[in-house]
Amino acid sequence: MKTVFFDFGNVVAFFDHQRALDRLARYTDLPSAELALQLYGSPIEDDYEKGRMSTAEYVRAAKLNGRLGCTDEEFLAAYVDIFWRNDPVCELIPRLAGRYRLVLASNTNEAHFGKFTAQFADVLCYFDHLATSFRAGARKPHPDFFAYCQRHANTDPAGCVFVDDLPVNVVAGRRHGWAGVLYRPGDDLAEELGRLGIQAGGPSR
Repeated sequence: MKTVFFDFGNVVAFFDHQRALDRLARYTDLPSAELALQLYGSPIEDDYEKGRMSTAEYVRAAKLNGRLGCTDEEFLAAYVDIFWRNDPVCELIPRLAGRYRLVLASNTNEAHFGKFTAQFADVLCYFDHLATSFRAGARKPHPDFFAYCQRHANTDPAGCVFVDDLPVNVVAGRRHGWAGVLYRPGDDLAEELGRLGIQAGGPSR
């Protein structure tokens, strides 16, 4: 094994859209569940994560659909403030760096990407490439997403391991030819990777 692909959300870091919804509630008369549907369960969210909409276009549509009376700046400040680190995985990543090629494989959009790359720069600096759906033009579990990521693996699919928290994505990665690890919070990821021949170095400093 030469390359390890990591999902970001609920692997490298946790996230909760409810944090954004709670902050935006003051700007709309919609119930939280309906606002969530407008922001995260509608076609605009899919288009934004596939890079088919700019951030400005998404914000404009999200505010309109969500009946939000905030400024663009207020919307984005709330929208991106949803992440916190998963310490065990963040501590493992530096122990893999240099031994293996590390590539992020994340369904995400431009605004969230900008936020978490700054917030977790101390961890993401160990990655050789950051592959995202908004740059790939496709989201997991679509095969086009995995084909895009493969271009940054520097090896063939048989030399790749993929860590993700969603079974459907792990299955799709295996279909692409990668070994797959289904991660759940509390799992010993180093041990799981070790079963596939991925050996971490000493404790990170």
